[in-house]
Amino acid sequence: MQHLTPDHPETQSQDGLAQNLTLLHDLFPEAFSEGRLNFDVLKQLLGDQIDDQPEKYGLTWNGKARARRHALTPTRATLRPDPASSVDWDSTQNLMIEGDNLEVLKLLQRSYAGKVKLIYIDPPYNTGKDFVYPDDYTDSLKNYQELTGQLEEGRRVSSNTESSGRFHTDWLNMMYPRLKLARELLRDDGVIFVSIDDSEVGNLKRVLDEVLGEENLMAIVSRPTGTPTGGGFDGFVNELDYILIYSKSGLTQIKGTEFDESDSVIYDREDEKGRYLIRSLRRTGGEDRREDRPTMYYGLSSPDGTIIYPISPTGYESRWICGEERYKEMERLGLIEWQKSQGVWKVYQKFYLEGRLKQPSNLWTKIEGNKKATRDVRDIFNGEKVFDFPKPVGLMTHIIQITGSSQDDIILDFFAGSGTTGHAVMAQNAADGGNRQFILVQLPEPLDPAKAEQKTAADFCDSLGVPRNIAELTKERLRRAGAKVKAENPMFAGDTGFRVFKLDSSNVAAWDGDAARQDVQAALLSAEDNIKAGRTDRDVLYEVLLKLGLPLTTPIEERTIAGLKVQLVGGGALVACLERRIAAAQVQELGQGMADWLTAENPAGEAHVLFLDSAFENDNAKLNLSKYLTQRAEVLGRNWVVRSL
Repeated sequence: MQHLTPDHPETQSQDGLAQNLTLLHDLFPEAFSEGRLNFDVLKQLLGDQIDDQPEKYGLTWNGKARARRHALTPTRATLRPDPASSVDWDSTQNLMIEGDNLEVLKLLQRSYAGKVKLIYIDPPYNTGKDFVYPDDYTDSLKNYQELTGQLEEGRRVSSNTESSGRFHTDWLNMMYPRLKLARELLRDDGVIFVSIDDSEVGNLKRVLDEVLGEENLMAIVSRPTGTPTGGGFDGFVNELDYILIYSKSGLTQIKGTEFDESDSVIYDREDEKGRYLIRSLRRTGGEDRREDRPTMYYGLSSPDGTIIYPISPTGYESRWICGEERYKEMERLGLIEWQKSQGVWKVYQKFYLEGRLKQPSNLWTKIEGNKKATRDVRDIFNGEKVFDFPKPVGLMTHIIQITGSSQDDIILDFFAGSGTTGHAVMAQNAADGGNRQFILVQLPEPLDPAKAEQKTAADFCDSLGVPRNIAELTKERLRRAGAKVKAENPMFAGDTGFRVFKLDSSNVAAWDGDAARQDVQAALLSAEDNIKAGRTDRDVLYEVLLKLGLPLTTPIEERTIAGLKVQLVGGGALVACLERRIAAAQVQELGQGMADWLTAENPAGEAHVLFLDSAFENDNAKLNLSKYLTQRAEVLGRNWVVRSL
C-alpha cells in the first residue's frame, strides 16, 4: 500500500514547471543529461529560432519573472465543500468557489485543464484605488487568510495608488499569472473575454498577446457603458469599456445572432418566400473596375431582352459582384430582381430575412448598459445597492450566444463579483434548453460598515446572518437569480443550483518540525492522526478528487460495508474508506465488499482504492487489506492502485 505524504507530488496541485520539463524531455531528450536540462544543447537544437538579441520587442516590468514562476508553482491548498451554503448540492453541476482565484486556478488544473469552452472575466480596473488580491508569493495561502480576516494577524490591503511608483506593475503582477493558468483550462476551441477600461487596455493587450499569442486576437470590442464618468481624461468624458477577445487556437468559431426588429426593418420587401431586401448587382467601391475582374464584366438580358452591362450612368465601366455561372445559379434560385427606373433597367440581388444571422461587430451599441445592470441587481436585492458596477446579464448572454456555446459547455468566471455570469448561464439554459455549467470564483473580500461605500453591502450581510464579505453576496445573488429564472420559466426543469467550495489549507497535516523541537512526544501523538482537527471525511474526499484530476461534480455513491462508510466516485475511478478507525476484525469483510463493488462497476482503466494510513488498528491489518485487494485485482486482470493518506 503506497502511503501519500503531504510532500508527495500527487497531494499537491499540478506542478507547471515539472510539466514543462516533461514536455521538453519528450521533444528533445538529447538536451537532458543526468535529469537536468542543458540549455546550450537546446539552443543548438532550435537553431535560428532562438532570439539572442539583447533588445527585443515585448512588455516587461519589475516582478514579471517571479509572477511567471509563481504560476508554475504547485499549491498544497484544497477546496472544502460547503453543502449548507449550496443550492441543490446532490444534483447541480455548477460551482461557486470562495477563495483567492490564483490558488483556485492552480487547484482546478488537474480536473479541468482543456475542458472550459468560455472564460469571461471583469477584473479590478486599475483606478488608482486599493485592490485586494493576496499576491505575497512567499506564502500565498497564509497571506490570503490574513487578508480575508481568517487569521488574527489582521489583514493587509495592496495599496495601488498612482503615486506609489508601481501603479501598472502591481496590476500586471496580479493579472499575469492568473491569465497564464486560465489559458491551460481552455479547450482548443475555447475563447476568453476580458473587460477593461482605458487605464490598462494597452498593457492588457500586450499580456494577452504573450500568453495566448497575438495571432489569436479575435477582436477588441468597444462597449458603451451608459454611465458616463468623469472629465479628468483631458476634459473627455469616459463612456466606453473594452472587451478583449482571444481564442486559444484558430479553432474558435464566432456565431451570428438572430435579427431583432430594429435590425430587420431594412428587409422592406416581401413575396411568397418572405421578407427580403435588395442590393445592386453592380459592384461599387474598392476593386470595382472592369479591369480588376474582367470575368465579371458581361452582358445580362433584361425582362424586355435589352442587354445590360455593369456601366454607371456616367459611362464608368464597373463589374458585377459575381461571375456569369454564379449569376445563373442565383437566377434559378429566384434571387434576382429587375427594376426599371426612368427607362433604364437595373438588376439587384435579393437577400431574404429568414435563416439569416447577424454577424457581431466590434461595436456593441445595442447590448444592455450598466445602468440596467444596476437596476436589475437592486431589484433582486429588494432595492438595496450591494454591488458597485455590476455587468449586465444581457452582455453575458450575448457572449454565450456568439461563442457558439453548446448545451454542455463549461463557462468560467474567476472574478465573479456580482455573479452576473452565473445568472446569465442559467437564463440562457432556460431560453434554449441547454445544460451549460458555470464555475465562479470570488475572493471573500471583507466589507467594512464603517466605510460609507461598503455599509449597505455589510448591513445586507448582517440581515442574512452571514459573514461580511463579497463572496457571500455573490452566493446570495445566485440563489435569487436561480429562483427568478425558475419563476420566469415555469416549464424549465434545468439546473439553477450550485455547489459551494471554500479555499483552505490541506486537510492532511504535515509533520511540524517546530513543534517537535518543543515537545517530541506531543508532536508524535498529534501526528498519529494525520487529518487536521475539524476536517471531515467529505473534506478529505474532495481533496483527493482534485488531486486525482476528477471534477468536483463527479457522482459519489455511499455504502456501509463491515459497519464502515465507503464511497465510490465516478463509477469506480476511486473507492475510498476514510473512516478514522478500521479494526483488524473488519478488514476481511471490508476488502471483500470494496472489491465486489469495484468488480460490479468494472471501471475502464485505473481505479484508486484509498484509506487513511492512521486508521488501521495495526500494521498487519493494513498489510492484509492491501494484499487482498492487490491479489483480487491480479486475478481479475484489473488495475487497482491501493494507497493511504
